[in-house]
Amino acid sequence: MQFHKSTADFFVPDGIEPGAALARTTHLCISAHQDDIEIMAYHGVAECFGRKDKWFAGVVATNGAGSPRTGIYGDYTDEEMQKVRVLEQRKAAYVGEYACQIQLAFTSSEVRDAKERVVVEDLAKILLAANPEYVYLHNPADKHDTHVGVTMRSIAALRAVRDRVKPKKVYGCEVWRDLDWMLDEDKQVLPVSARSNIAAALVGVFDSQVSGGKRYDLATAGRRLAHATYHASHGTDQESALSFAMDLTPLVEDPSLSVADYVLSLVDRFRSDVARRVNALG
Repeated sequence: MQFHKSTADFFVPDGIEPGAALARTTHLCISAHQDDIEIMAYHGVAECFGRKDKWFAGVVATNGAGSPRTGIYGDYTDEEMQKVRVLEQRKAAYVGEYACQIQLAFTSSEVRDAKERVVVEDLAKILLAANPEYVYLHNPADKHDTHVGVTMRSIAALRAVRDRVKPKKVYGCEVWRDLDWMLDEDKQVLPVSARSNIAAALVGVFDSQVSGGKRYDLATAGRRLAHATYHASHGTDQESALSFAMDLTPLVEDPSLSVADYVLSLVDRFRSDVARRVNALG
């Protein structure tokens, strides 16, 4: 499979032919950066781990340039750091037994540019080859511009191939903004209790980020635990870890829907709920 960037990386942990590796995919995550997948889409990894009838595949859109670095990575050039992050993502794919891991190597500015069609073209090519049942994206309310840019390019790609690729569900997941603010009936509640050892290892392999001053390993586990505990105020916990997601499926099924209007309708429902509760008890 040919991509627009010559530096794109296609890794298959179990070594089978790349086309076959991608074709077996049932759960696909498209993320902005190395380590986003392991934070946002562990639900998909856990669903597929150790299975032969379900396979998880990851796509990272950007090249890892510009990431913060300290300690042993403090003197690394940007080019050296990109190589480290590609290798770390490969390690995660091996630990998580992914069907394959694709790193497209675009710059952040390219994925944020709505007029740049090459990102959409590469993503559409992957979607057609994988034909996944479930797709995990960043949620459009994320506060990281590159995350939102990748989501917008991913939705465009899903819309472009919607006649041939019809996922059962498209999830908008958490990284740089939690989704606990959404009404419970609007949340997609994703259990992520299974194999906490694998969940920890997947985030932990990104040593350049964790030892570089961002404890994503602790923060990710803490958020999942907090969601499980605080999700239901009047019931005992059924899971030890949860992730929340937006249902982005309607945006793919109906291209006439505005992404902004769709997300803001969820915000408005939250606002109305707060207003109703305060006014009723005031």
